[in-house]
Amino acid sequence: MGGGIAGPVTAMALQRAGIDSVVYEAYGHGSDGVGAFLTLAENGLAALDVLDLAGAVGTLGIDTPAMKLVSRGRELARMPMRGRTVGRSELYQTLRDEAVRRGIAVEYGKRLDTAEFTATGVRARFTDGAVAEADLLVGADGLRSRTRTVIDPHAPRPRHIGLLNTGGYARGIDLPGEPGVAHFVFGRRCFFGYFIVPGGEVWWFANPPSRHEPSRAELLAVTPDEWRARLVDLFRDDTGPMLDLIAATDHIFPGWNTYDFPRVPTWHNDRMVLVGDAVHATSPSSGQGASLAIEDGVMLARCLRDLPAPAAFDTFKRLRQQRVERVVAQGKRSGDGKAQGRVGAAIRDLVLPVVARRMVATSALDWMYDYRIDWEAPVGTVR
Repeated sequence: MGGGIAGPVTAMALQRAGIDSVVYEAYGHGSDGVGAFLTLAENGLAALDVLDLAGAVGTLGIDTPAMKLVSRGRELARMPMRGRTVGRSELYQTLRDEAVRRGIAVEYGKRLDTAEFTATGVRARFTDGAVAEADLLVGADGLRSRTRTVIDPHAPRPRHIGLLNTGGYARGIDLPGEPGVAHFVFGRRCFFGYFIVPGGEVWWFANPPSRHEPSRAELLAVTPDEWRARLVDLFRDDTGPMLDLIAATDHIFPGWNTYDFPRVPTWHNDRMVLVGDAVHATSPSSGQGASLAIEDGVMLARCLRDLPAPAAFDTFKRLRQQRVERVVAQGKRSGDGKAQGRVGAAIRDLVLPVVARRMVATSALDWMYDYRIDWEAPVGTVR
């Protein structure tokens, strides 16, 4: 269930494991033109390479080797980022098209309503009245996963992390700086990030703080002009290119909430299992959401190749849970630093350079970037 990133990748990984699947997408169309951009970390690219997908994805976007953290016009730190920043829509389209090219069926307009066990597998019922049966059901249906609530009606809700997200593509503006490097600016009232893209574009995002969680209707009610005015007001007193980039952007993305899942207790039942954001959404500040989803798809297929369900699902959870929850916690810490008061910001600006130097010297984030999946190694039941 789900035709975003995790769905097609999981289907292709299952195919490599000798398991046929069909991808059911809730919307009546593909994700072409949907979303802004994201960073695929080195570990996510390595997981794609297991499926011979790194070449196709490696032509998208720009290399992002490092991040530069700035406050009040002063560089606080430069740290490795080890990834590639790509348009979300381009990534969706590339993965979907490759899945279809490999013979995997993708059906649109199939939003899951409920699912139940049969004598030999599972039956999915869709909101349009259609029914599908299979041996297993994989919920790759994202943050608002219906599969998650079918598996566990008491599953926790996503946690709103107190930040909104918007952004855009600025054109015709020449900024100093290294192309591809993530420039992150701690504004007095709002966090801002931008990537200089060869060819004259600058991709940027902003994270306006929000103590309450706006509804979808509230966010949709904010017009692009209102977003522009709000952002101009937030960055009016800051040092940096923020106002110039906002002015050079024709279309500002509609705003959206940001969430994470500190912990989802139930990942599966005997015939259904969750992957990606459906089970461990992480703050965009981690730079790992898409990469973790890709890792999930490869690891789940590896488990199902070597073990029957539900033992494969239990092993999958045990192999993945500690890592993904550690990434979620890391993302929450990074996100919390984006929206601090005057005193907190002053302390951050003093402490961050020291912490960053120590992290670089000790390779403190290598655990996140160096993760690799050995496809050829057999999977045994993890206890």
